[in-house]
Formats: sequence, structure tokens, C-alpha cells
Amino acid sequence: MLPTAVMEKAQAEFLDWQSLGRSVMEISHRSKEYIALAETAEQDLRELLCVPANYKVLFAQGGGRGQFSAVPMNLRERGDSADFLLTGSWSEGAIKEAGKFLKTNVVAGVVIQDGLSTVPHITPSQIDQKSAYVHYCSNETVDGIEINDIPDCGDVPLVVDMSSNILSQPIDVSKFAVIYAGAQKNIGPSGLSVVIVRDDLLDFAMPEIPTFLHYKTMAKHDSMYNTPPTYSWYLAGLVFKWLKEQGGVEAIAKKNAEKAALLYKCIDESGFYLNKVHADFRSKMNVTFHLPNTDLDAIFIAESEQAGLTALKGHRNVGGMRASIYNAMPIEGVLALTKFMRDFARRHK
Repeated sequence: MLPTAVMEKAQAEFLDWQSLGRSVMEISHRSKEYIALAETAEQDLRELLCVPANYKVLFAQGGGRGQFSAVPMNLRERGDSADFLLTGSWSEGAIKEAGKFLKTNVVAGVVIQDGLSTVPHITPSQIDQKSAYVHYCSNETVDGIEINDIPDCGDVPLVVDMSSNILSQPIDVSKFAVIYAGAQKNIGPSGLSVVIVRDDLLDFAMPEIPTFLHYKTMAKHDSMYNTPPTYSWYLAGLVFKWLKEQGGVEAIAKKNAEKAALLYKCIDESGFYLNKVHADFRSKMNVTFHLPNTDLDAIFIAESEQAGLTALKGHRNVGGMRASIYNAMPIEGVLALTKFMRDFARRHK
């Protein structure tokens, strides 16, 4: 979901951006106007996440899956293996892709305790200190699992896929070597990804890396070695402005916590719905839940859509329901959902 205010501004500027008589899509990405837009977007993102000066901020193409390849190719010369946390579908995808470029070691995964998914605490002793990097996904959208405690990897560079929870709460960027995120959750529309990389890691790419995926090349050319997705970058910049107007990441984190708490309370108190994730690892972005029997799933989806509540069907790999409540989802949306859920449970118990 994109903020309504952002879409309205984009709509108003669609045919005539900055009184140029043209859309932002119709101007050169190397024009002074667009370069100013790009610089402002980067600065706003740096301010929102408190990105230290020794980190490069890159605007790339290929989404999160593109970075599944780019990360190992850019860090391959640090070592011939990498360590991974396997916590769901997206970390599994990262492991599979990285395996094309180096050896992959799974150091920990999801553990089921009392029927609930949990993630073990990681210590440096579990990490091969000669690894090129350690990788994990901080929020697994399919499984509704979020990892809030940053793994302790010793001196090994820590890489995180934050595609689905970046900008949802404050983070200490300095704890990471690389942060990457596909845009289409909390940053903007699809077609863009953001990479935040510590600048001492720009010289470890494998020689065969495609030039446009090389972080050093991207940094040298201000993310414009190849023509960037200009409209997605423009919209991301509007989202960053909107976030600052909301009070920044700290303020949006409070709203996200409130939304998630309302929805999980509805699930827990219902005696009808079931969330299968330990409370410490429940996602604040993707709330998953199951009905008492799968025969009710289709009825729930049909009735919810009639009530104006869409996109609630769970991923095909896990079934059930999934409510994605990213930054732009107002609390009114969650209140409408919980009202419907209580009524549905009352009628189908």
C-alpha cells in the first residue's frame, strides 16, 4: 500500500513536474532537475535511517531477488563460503541463489516449540569467522516471522534482507555490512531496490560480476551507471518526504506497533483464529492466522472482499490468511479488519 497523499501528489504532477511541461518520466535522468531529485531522496533516506557517512546508499534494479545474486558476487573475494539463517521462503531463496557463487552453510533455522515458530539466538561461536558474510532476512512475509534482535556474528560482515520491514522501525545501520530492500513494501512501487553498503566492502567483488551489479561501479556513478527506474525513484522520494512529515521512523514505529497489537489481540482472544508464531517473533508487517478448518477459508475470503477487505489470502505454501499492514496502512484499516473478524468468528463458531 502506498500513502494516499503520495499518490495524490504524483497524480497532480503526472503531466507537469516542476513546471517543466513534462512528466518526470519524460526528462533525462542526467538533467539537473532529476539529479537534484535523486540527491534529495538519498539525503532523506539517510536522515530517516541515520545512515553513517561511511556507507554508500545505492538505488538499484532487480528487487530483492536481484540482490540474492548481487550480494555474493560483490563479497565473493572475502571468502569462498557464507553463513545463513534459514527462517522462511525469502531466506531460502537467498541461500539457493548464493549457492551458485560460493558454498552456503545454514547455521540456524526456525524451531517449533509448543507448536509455535521461534528463531534461536545466534552467537559468534556458531559462525565460521572466515565466511565472506552472514545473511538473514529480518522479516519473512510468507511465514509472518520477524527477527528484531540483530545476530551477533563476531567480525564477519552481516548482510540483511529488509525488503518487507525497512523504515518500519529504527535500526542501527552500523551493525550491518549490507542492508538491501526491494521497494514494493515500505519504500515505493516495484522496480526499485535500495542497497546500503559499508564503503570498506566495495573491493571484494568477483571478477566476473556484471558491471551494473557491482556496488563500487554503482557508487562511483551515483546509481546511474545504467538508466535507473526514474519514476519508481521519484515515488520513493515522495514516500521519504511523507515519512518525515509523519514524524520519521520513530513515529511510524509506534503506529505499526499499535496496529499489530490490535490485530494479534483480536486473534488471541477469539478462541477461533490461530497464529503459529511465538510472540517474540511475530511480524508487525505481515500478520498470519488460520481458521479452525480450511473449509472456512474460501468463505472468509469471499465475505471479507464483500466487506472491502482485500488481499487477505495466505501464501499458497502455508495457507490460512495474511494481513499485510505496512507503513501506509492506516489504523482504520486494521480496525475494520478486526471488526469483520470478530463478526465472522461469532457467526461460524
